[in-house]
Amino acid sequence: QVQLAESGGGLVQAGGSLRLSCAASGLLFSNYHMGWFRQAPGKEREFVGAITTWSGGVTYYADSVKGRFTISRDNAENTLYLQMDGLKPEDTAVYHCAAARTFFGSVAYYYSRNYNYWGQGTQVTVSS
Repeated sequence: QVQLAESGGGLVQAGGSLRLSCAASGLLFSNYHMGWFRQAPGKEREFVGAITTWSGGVTYYADSVKGRFTISRDNAENTLYLQMDGLKPEDTAVYHCAAARTFFGSVAYYYSRNYNYWGQGTQVTVSS
């Protein structure tokens, strides 16, 4: 049974940092592309970033987080990370990690429908 468990969320002031983790089990982690999505109250789930299995881990970011967030993975520990710096109130959301076995198309990482497994999410709240 595949499980993705996020942790590391919390309350932080604007300009602060948080590091989210996503522990994966029940799958061969190194074979999966991984992504982070977030959902704020009343809004649709949106792409945050992704890291692939290609070439040691190609990364992609949403424009809204580029330069502030860094996604990484530790295949030996079956763990995905999201380092979030320079947090803004608009980053407040529930953050979910997701796993995708394959990506078809050059921007497949961007769409939640292309991910096979999802975690329950961790709340991030940024106060102004």
